[in-house]
Amino acid sequence: MTERQNTGQPAAGSGPGAAPHVNRRQALYWRLLARLFDHDEQAALESASLEVVEDIGLPAALLDPAASVDSIVQRHPELAAEFDGLMAPEPAADGARDRPAEVRRAALASKLLLNVFATGSGPVTAGQLARWQSDAGRLERALGFRPGELRAGRAAGGSGTGPGVSPAGTGGRAGTPDLGRLIPAIGPELGAIEAGLVERMRLREVLADPALAAQLTPSMSLIEQLLRDKNNLSGVALANAKALIRRFVDEVAEVLRTQVEKATTGAVDRSVPPKRVFRNLDLRRTVWKNLTNWSPEEERLYVDRLYYRHTARRTTPQRLIVVVDQSGSMVDSMVNCTILASIFAGLPKVDVHLIAYDTQALDLTPWVHDPFETLLRTNLGGGTDGTVAMALARPKIAEPRNTVVVWISDFYEWRTDELFESMAAIHRSGAKFLPVGSVTSSGRGSVNPWFRERFKDLGTPVISGHIRRLVHELKAFLT
Repeated sequence: MTERQNTGQPAAGSGPGAAPHVNRRQALYWRLLARLFDHDEQAALESASLEVVEDIGLPAALLDPAASVDSIVQRHPELAAEFDGLMAPEPAADGARDRPAEVRRAALASKLLLNVFATGSGPVTAGQLARWQSDAGRLERALGFRPGELRAGRAAGGSGTGPGVSPAGTGGRAGTPDLGRLIPAIGPELGAIEAGLVERMRLREVLADPALAAQLTPSMSLIEQLLRDKNNLSGVALANAKALIRRFVDEVAEVLRTQVEKATTGAVDRSVPPKRVFRNLDLRRTVWKNLTNWSPEEERLYVDRLYYRHTARRTTPQRLIVVVDQSGSMVDSMVNCTILASIFAGLPKVDVHLIAYDTQALDLTPWVHDPFETLLRTNLGGGTDGTVAMALARPKIAEPRNTVVVWISDFYEWRTDELFESMAAIHRSGAKFLPVGSVTSSGRGSVNPWFRERFKDLGTPVISGHIRRLVHELKAFLT
């Protein structure tokens, strides 16, 4: 099967010399598909692929399903640079296609894709999970992102692209698909695979062994399992679980803190006279206002009045009430919002309250400054009854004009009419009400259509998507 353009003419670089290279690529890709969809080895495809790999000077270990990419790179350091950015979209090159280079990339890309997407079945050990996470990181680097960036959603749901990646739809390497449009969807799929691997682990046994626990890399999927099972852990296993949760919380907090770092500390209060000290002197305004006193003969400026900058800030605190659905479908949001609330709680003049609920509500405000302690007090799972959370939230609204209520849920509720009317009453009182459908790392999430339409009619449309959107909304309110 040869490659031709729509015009019917031979494609650039095609012809008698191109056919062997095309056949080699096809052999590698047929093996990739066979391995992905059928666990039984296809002898003809295996032998053909081995012949191709050895003929182009690549190690046969590329065809070993048990070999991680890191182990191959460790033995063959010259391949490290080839794996990095291997599949990142870039403008198509003009002129003839480099067929031998395409075959080489096909062999390397096949190894990455098989290691990440062919995960088999049965129990998973801590070492296997660690190897998968390493290979997934290599795939992310091959696509032009930092390891963990796609899985964490920092490349999806936003306007930017990862380092070295051109915007979606701007073309791709000759001979490869345009991955620009696919990249935003890859992150959630990697997260789903990782979650499946974590579920297949004998997590309690792993946590009880410090050596095995040390091999675990914190991820949202792993943290979800730890939070669900924390009441069944004790001793060494519980200590290792807490250490993993702490590591993950610190990593996510560092990322979110950079997004919030420019949040307001309060608007300038011009009703308070400026303090007449040298550091507040507005030199530019002073010169401008006294220009009429300039003496050309003496070449001097006589100053009648000094002007000072206003530095006093309004002292009225803004109250932020965060209500988070902690039912099973909202775990990602629960973790993200708990950390986000702690960051805003650290800002001056921001009074943060945190409430978590399923069929019961829990006021977590006393621990809001420590997301680690907050998460340990949550109980994930169960049904959803927002009216119990509303009973805790409404008394906290003392000054509506200085209050924002952020309600994070998929809004699949039992008492829909009663809860929505309470939310509408908060909005009518003058408080800012922000319904949020998801603040997940990936931006995924579904929202009850009934609530979505009514929030839209109320003038408070549901914020759904990446956590950056919620950060932007909160910063705007606090300005």
